[in-house]
Amino acid sequence: MSSHARPLTHPRDEIIRAMERIYRYRMTTTSGGNLSIRDENGDIWITPARVDKGNLRREDIIRVRADGRVEGLHPASSEFPFHLGIYRRCPDIRAVVHAHPVALVAFSICRKVPDTTLFPQARHVCGEVGYAPYALPGSEQLGHNIAEVFAQGFHCALLENHGVVVGGADLQEAFERFETLEFTAKTVIKASLLGPVRYLTPEQLALSQRPRELLPEFAPGPATTAEKELRKEVCEFVRRGCRQRLMTSTEGSFSARLDGDSFVITSYRVDRHTVDAENLTLVREGRREAGKQPSRAVLLHRAIYARHPAIQAIVNAIPVNATAFGVTATTLDARTIPESYLFLRDVGVVPFGAQYGDGEAVAAGVSPDRPVALIENDGVLVLGTSVLDAFDRLEVLESTAEAIINSRAVGEVHRMGDERIDELMQAFVIRKASR
Repeated sequence: MSSHARPLTHPRDEIIRAMERIYRYRMTTTSGGNLSIRDENGDIWITPARVDKGNLRREDIIRVRADGRVEGLHPASSEFPFHLGIYRRCPDIRAVVHAHPVALVAFSICRKVPDTTLFPQARHVCGEVGYAPYALPGSEQLGHNIAEVFAQGFHCALLENHGVVVGGADLQEAFERFETLEFTAKTVIKASLLGPVRYLTPEQLALSQRPRELLPEFAPGPATTAEKELRKEVCEFVRRGCRQRLMTSTEGSFSARLDGDSFVITSYRVDRHTVDAENLTLVREGRREAGKQPSRAVLLHRAIYARHPAIQAIVNAIPVNATAFGVTATTLDARTIPESYLFLRDVGVVPFGAQYGDGEAVAAGVSPDRPVALIENDGVLVLGTSVLDAFDRLEVLESTAEAIINSRAVGEVHRMGDERIDELMQAFVIRKASR
């Protein structure tokens, strides 16, 4: 999602911002992980050794000049040798992320790498993942092992019994790869508890990379108060979705209807963590707001709005537990607790590839009475009668999926039978609709 535009943020501030996000999402610990940026002068800015990663200040960031001089309040990270090794071997790499997120560590201690053909976005963002054999942390040998993997053309490397190293043309791209790879690893682990994991074929991956057919542009007039309020609400829930780990910086689309055939939707190649009102695209009567590029899901969302007037908001997301069902043949049965069924009903499945068409077939398979579907190997689709309703339903979906997966370690799941479902619907469906 990184555009590699002319950077205007100082490396210190970029590193602080990225580390705050990594720590907040529990993808590193107080003492673990290190980030670096190589600037236009060849100087390397890197996190310090033995400083709380959850409370870094910009003055804590170390500068290692191209001539080897070190400037800063602390020693540079003990892992500096492999950062330097990558930069020396790979001129295209300008930023490096290293951390110990739990799912990727699980792979590293099993001497395996995640298969990124699990999702189109994972393959597109991360590529194939390399593997670096063990060496003492902080050693020159470890630096050599990792740099060798990157020199072979990989941008992500699992470190044997250690963690992961990811590089990018800038820190945003490196972070996106890191976050996407950890999400992929988590999903594989969860899905493996459900049954055999399904991966995408080369033909399916090629389908996901077909050139987009752009909508024609139009120049909207001044935004109404209603549009401004709707944009604000959508942005707040997109950012919350990232905080709740229901979306990532590169994956997830949220839209809300403004009126009959007009809606606002997240834009293509915009970081979901920091989205604001300006980053949304207005779509009206099949045309897009001039100068903006809506999410690839725009045709799908428009088809659903056209077919279902009661639907006022739509979310595509990738919550780990619900998405795990979508990469296996296991049914996500919401007949587990009353609230789950009231919100989710019978969860549908969209075959992979249908999301890339005009959306009509998918729109025909969902409705206010069937508001949730898994998209094979591409997350989930959730409909709502409002922005809040759609997000609430998304959270219930993920909580339900996690409970079902966790139940595998507890015992047999006892689903509610038809008689209880009928009783539940008669008692609550009207009340639920007005909730």
